[in-house]
Order: sequence, then C-alpha cells, then structure tokens
Amino acid sequence: MPPRSWDIFCTVIDNYGDIGVAWRLARRLARDHGLEVRLWVDDLSSFARIAPGLDPSLERQRLAGIDIRHWPQQDFPADAIPGEAVVEAFGCRLPDSFEAAMAALPAQPAWINLEYLSAEDWTRGCHLLPSPHPRLPLTKHFFFPGFDEHSGGLICEDGLIAARQAWQADETQQLAYWRSRGLPPPAEGELRVSLFAYENPSAAALLQAWADGPQAVRCLVPAGKVLADVEKVFGRTLVAGHHARLGRLAVHILPLSGQDDYDRLLWGCDFNFVRGEDSLVRAQWAARPMAWHIYPQDDQAHLAKLRAFLDLYCRDLPPEAAAAARALNLCWNRHGDIAAAWRDAAPWLPAWRRHASNWQQALLQPGDLVARLLHFIGDIG
Repeated sequence: MPPRSWDIFCTVIDNYGDIGVAWRLARRLARDHGLEVRLWVDDLSSFARIAPGLDPSLERQRLAGIDIRHWPQQDFPADAIPGEAVVEAFGCRLPDSFEAAMAALPAQPAWINLEYLSAEDWTRGCHLLPSPHPRLPLTKHFFFPGFDEHSGGLICEDGLIAARQAWQADETQQLAYWRSRGLPPPAEGELRVSLFAYENPSAAALLQAWADGPQAVRCLVPAGKVLADVEKVFGRTLVAGHHARLGRLAVHILPLSGQDDYDRLLWGCDFNFVRGEDSLVRAQWAARPMAWHIYPQDDQAHLAKLRAFLDLYCRDLPPEAAAAARALNLCWNRHGDIAAAWRDAAPWLPAWRRHASNWQQALLQPGDLVARLLHFIGDIG
C-alpha cells in the first residue's frame, strides 16, 4: 500500500512553474489515488492565479480535496504532524521543527526531494540516490523527473490522453472552449499559436515575421512576462482581453487561467511556445509541435539542459525536420534570427505533429512520475 498521508512543500520562485508542478502532483495523488495530501506554499497569491477558487488570504483551506496551508517563513506550526510521505519540491528547505517531528515518529516517513526536470546524463546517476540527514535518523532520496525509463518520468493524470484525444476530435467542445475564452473559432488556413514565455527579445521579431508572412496567424498570449515584448510590436499597452492586428497577424491577450483551461489552450493550438517546466510537460501531452523557453541562467547552463532535451526530443524526427526543430528552439533561447528559423521550420509542421503524437506515447510507456514514485517508495519501504 502506498503512504496514505502526504506533505508537499513548495516555495514559489518562478511565479507559476514550481507551484504548477507541486499542484499537479498534489491533485494527481489525491484525485487518482485517493490519498490525503497537505500542500504547504509560501506564496498563495501566485498560486491563486492558476488555481481558481483559492483564497490567498487564508492560512488554511481545502480545494480539490487537498488541504492547502500557507507556509510561514517564521513560526512554522509546532503541532504539524508529518505525513507518511514528505516531498520537498525543487530542493526547498524543510522547517527544522518539521524535520525534528519526522525523526520523532515511530516509522520514518518516505522523504523525497523532487528535483528539477532535466534530460542531462548526470541526472540519471543521481536519480534515487539516498542522502542521510547529518544529525537526525532520516534519509531523503533524490527523484529526478525526466524523459526516459531511467528517470522519474513526467506527471500525467489518469485518463488525460484519452480526454485530450476526444476533445481534439470534438468540434463542439472546441467551439465552446474558444467561446469561453472570448476567441473566434479557427479560420480555414489559419495557424493558431500559443505564446507563453519569459521576457524574450526574439518575440517581437517573431511576431513581425508572422505579420509579414504568407499565412494568417492567430497568436494567443497568456498575460505574463513576454507581454512587454509583444507591446513593442504594436506600440501600445496590452492587457488581458485586448486584441490587436498587424498584417497577417492577430494577437489576443488572455488572462491567466486554471491548469485545466491551459491544457485545452495547448490542445487547441497548432504550435505552442512554452516556458519553464510545468507548461513544457503539458505541451508533451498536447501532442503538438512546440518550442521551449527554458529558464535562463547566468552561466548559460540552461542551454546544456535544452540541448540534452532536444537530443531526445528530435531523435526520431526526419533529419531535416529534426535540424529545423532544433534550430528553432535554440534560436528562441539564444536570440538569433528567429524569423529565418521559423521559415525553415514551418514546412515541417505536419511531420513534427506526427512525431509529437508518437513522442508522448513513448514517454508514458514506463509509467508516469507518480506511478514511478509510488513504486520506488514501495521498494524502500
């Protein structure tokens, strides 16, 4: 039997990426496995933007069957009794009092450090390694999400792929979704693109290339960091609900929505620009061509991480299509000639779309992240 009670700790660093993963993990454990989950989050205001119904003013509340707690940086509740499994997301440091409470339990909880997603070779060697506590009789284990059978996999809810396939085959559901977001249905010959990114100087050049290009493009931009780059193209302030046109390009600014709505945005677009970790994973389940804006690091370590992902992602594409997909992703992150990279990639979108469908099926063959995590905890238990 898996641990029945879980504590997940998350500090919000990347606005939505860290808490996005922690929230999906909590929902997967509670909804699909019937487990009792308590989620500790230091920034409830950011959390509320992706979890409709969450009240950031409350210290404690219940949402989607999950006990959500504000994680105070001072005066952590001394009476908090740890669950049978404890997850610290992305290396966040547990409160000292909580670690002491874990050590005082008759049976040691399964303690997992859920690491950042990476395809780099070194993560395979660190995946599942134990880390004994320097003072207490506790051992935590590193768990690395990833893209092959030697990693921890990716979070995917039960029934998600079947639901996505049914939705993409049902025009009525799609029309209802576009209507709910204040958007027109796709026009014949239109390329529909979602654009979720950090600040990126290449965004303006890409939008201009679409405006001057041969095909009508409707770009859907969830309000966020890239919005300032979008505004440069149109020379005016844009907020959620605004739309603008330039040449062959139509841009719509969307309010940030809940995770389920964002999934449908990815499902409904022909191409998805995503950022960070959570939206990258969801783009895989959408089975559509995509480009990843990886979180930039000063020492350029993010580019090695991006290349490692592309080595796997592009491996089974036709060689010319693989080269184009790889160049577009690298150009998007290195601020090169994005217009030329898009022109080279566009003819390969049909082959890329077929590959995206095959790729997501291969990712799930060894089981998703939660299935692998529960199996591992059973082994060490």
